[in-house]
Amino acid sequence: MTDKKFNDNLAQELADVSSQLSFERERQTVLRPYLVTKAKRGIVGRSRYAVRLRQEIKKVTNSRESVLIFGEPGLEKDNLAALIHYGSCDRREPIIKVNCGKLQASGAELFGREGGKYGLIEALGKGTLIFNNIQELPPELHQPLCQLLAEQIYFPVQRSENTTPQQKKCHARIILITEKAIPEISNLVTHTIKVPPLRVRKSDLEDQANYYISLIARSRKISKPTITADALRRLQTYDFPNNLRELENLIERAIVQLSGSNQLTEDIIWPSRGKKQQFRLNLLNVYPRLRNFLRSPWYPDRINYGFTVAAFAFIVAILFFAPQTRSHNFALNFFWAWWWPLILIGFPFVGRLWCSICPFMIYGEITQKLRVWLLPHIPLKKWPRQTAEKWGGWFLFTLFALILLWEELWDLPNTAYLSACLLLLITAGAMICSAIFERRFWCRYLCPIGGMNGMFAKLAITELRAQQGICSAECTTYQCYKGGPQKGEGLATDGCPLYSHPAQLQDNRDCVLCMTCLKACPHRSVSFNLRPPGIELWTTHQPRSYEVALLFLLLNAVFLHQLPQINQLFNLNFDLTNFWQHTLLSIIVLFAPALIPLFSYGIIRIINSIYPQIQPRSFIELAYGYLPLALMANLAYYLQLGLAEAGRILPVTWATFGFDGSNLPILVAHPAVINFLQGTALILGVLLAIILSQKIARQSFKLLVPQHFSLILLGFLFWKINN
Repeated sequence: MTDKKFNDNLAQELADVSSQLSFERERQTVLRPYLVTKAKRGIVGRSRYAVRLRQEIKKVTNSRESVLIFGEPGLEKDNLAALIHYGSCDRREPIIKVNCGKLQASGAELFGREGGKYGLIEALGKGTLIFNNIQELPPELHQPLCQLLAEQIYFPVQRSENTTPQQKKCHARIILITEKAIPEISNLVTHTIKVPPLRVRKSDLEDQANYYISLIARSRKISKPTITADALRRLQTYDFPNNLRELENLIERAIVQLSGSNQLTEDIIWPSRGKKQQFRLNLLNVYPRLRNFLRSPWYPDRINYGFTVAAFAFIVAILFFAPQTRSHNFALNFFWAWWWPLILIGFPFVGRLWCSICPFMIYGEITQKLRVWLLPHIPLKKWPRQTAEKWGGWFLFTLFALILLWEELWDLPNTAYLSACLLLLITAGAMICSAIFERRFWCRYLCPIGGMNGMFAKLAITELRAQQGICSAECTTYQCYKGGPQKGEGLATDGCPLYSHPAQLQDNRDCVLCMTCLKACPHRSVSFNLRPPGIELWTTHQPRSYEVALLFLLLNAVFLHQLPQINQLFNLNFDLTNFWQHTLLSIIVLFAPALIPLFSYGIIRIINSIYPQIQPRSFIELAYGYLPLALMANLAYYLQLGLAEAGRILPVTWATFGFDGSNLPILVAHPAVINFLQGTALILGVLLAIILSQKIARQSFKLLVPQHFSLILLGFLFWKINN
């Protein structure tokens, strides 16, 4: 009897051991894909930030209360979580990390299924559970996670609605990692550790760099190289949007590129940053509030849909129904005496900023949304890129030329309803294209105002770009270009409206500063830089023949605006009251002045034939040297309207609505002041054009004397017809 009892007990114990071993094997199988085997490194550095971080980690090490680790991308927050675990008395227990963005909405892998396979929490026991990137947690799991944090309980996933799941106790330590706080979850956490970004720990950079150098050299089994003082100073001027991860990648790439040298120099560490990159200043780092505003809903959507849409409709209505002359219609005064001078003044500073709040494309976007809503089964067409790149610029050029002729022959600046028709014509183009194609096809390829803006934006002292190194190393989603849901710091967007990637932009032509890429980028790669004006024109610029045609059209338009003075100055004796004579002279003046640059280039080619060792640039390359003069000549013309008429806006507004505003204040400049400013603008335009021509050509001043002479001649002619 005793033997039988002994055998039964032994059998039971063996069964229990077998069951325990089976459970342990299954547990290891469940946990293995998520295990964190060790902490990669400690806290490197001696700054007060590093010291405080060590203290905070030590403080929570032996507490099993929940911890939230908060910080920017690339700060190795998961390594800090591992430090907490392996520094605690529970270091022999397992530690796992789950990426919240990959969790099922049901939470089955975490909580298990009722009557079925158990989940990670049960398998983990008293170990540590790291929730990585809780900002990506499916919304369905917010409430279960809150319950887990608040009460340390959870419920397995039900197999059917008729069953009641059994409540289970969580024994694991919970560590949350996030780049963006979720208040409903964060408020339930006992301890919070905020990890400072690398840009505020510049004093730790030397230690961090040397640590990575040692680590990488040891892994590659090479002698440890040293970093030069210049390279270190260069590192300390950079803000490292992706923090430690970016620094490590930078050091590793530099070590790989070492060839026979034992020093990491500035040139080796920054191979992708040419000299032109050294002249950039990221305004988003200098003015953090600017970054916050540009990423906010206010810019540009609330401005556009809250103000611009209604304002444009009101302006057009006033142009149609109010008195028709500029002296009695404030909308006409605003369009010609305010908008034109201000937008021309703005180009050198903010490029195509106007296009981000342009009413033409806002109505285009509204049309596009209505089209998708009404016809959801018919998708919008993809862009015919090849055709648009080949012919879009010439369409734009032709449309702009026709508008200029229409403006001159029908006196649009002093005929309100025709100015309204011009605005509606461009708006109609935007709406039609938006109803057919994705995004802003009209804005990129066909809009005449957009074409002008894109040309003059090349001269701007600001640019929106992304850092190619970060984009290629860190980004896999291309959200700034394609659009997508919120990811980390990146907000949900529909992608760039012009289908431009900020890291691939060659100049400012195809960037409307809508800041979609800045909002969408989760890696802080996008920067809004101050730069030397027009730097791409003599570095990476790709000349295009249709752009050159548009450039000279804009230049010649100044002569067209002064047609009576041209007729008188050259004793042409055209009767401008006769439509056909007026038309003929307008066409001649709109295209003939371009012969001056062509003639000067012909002389340059003749010089080349005499001295064949001097090879000049092509005409379409050198033609961009005329761009500053084109801008300043247009500005000089519109200064007359701006300084003589814009200040009459109050009495003109009163007159618009039938009131007598003769007693209202006006602010106009003296004619001598206007002439002085016009002359100054033209002189500045000529000088900048000469400098830019030299920069583009990169050849001797003597070779370009014909072009410089043509610039001076054109500047003189502009001055002559303005006085």
